[in-house]
Amino acid sequence: MKSKKHICPVCAYPHLTEPARSKSGGGSYEICPSCGFQFGVDDDDKGITFEQWRAKWIKGGAKWASKGIAKPDAWDGAKQSARLASHVAAKKSPRAR
Repeated sequence: MKSKKHICPVCAYPHLTEPARSKSGGGSYEICPSCGFQFGVDDDDKGITFEQWRAKWIKGGAKWASKGIAKPDAWDGAKQSARLASHVAAKKSPRAR
């Protein structure tokens, strides 16, 4: 059975193994291999917002963060972060009826 993948709310990486936050609101403690954000630590413990981390990641060149997970061949941090903007906008748009 194929497991469901989740999108990183910081950088739009589409292959997190868990949602960033549980239904009760707690962080997953998963580290996004793309941007390096650790849910439940960087936000809850260190007080860093998704927006702050994203801005720092983009300013640093949107580089692959993981040392232990290989960067996918076709991965492009700039294109990925651009997809995030459209993903966020789609969530805010009212549904067509």
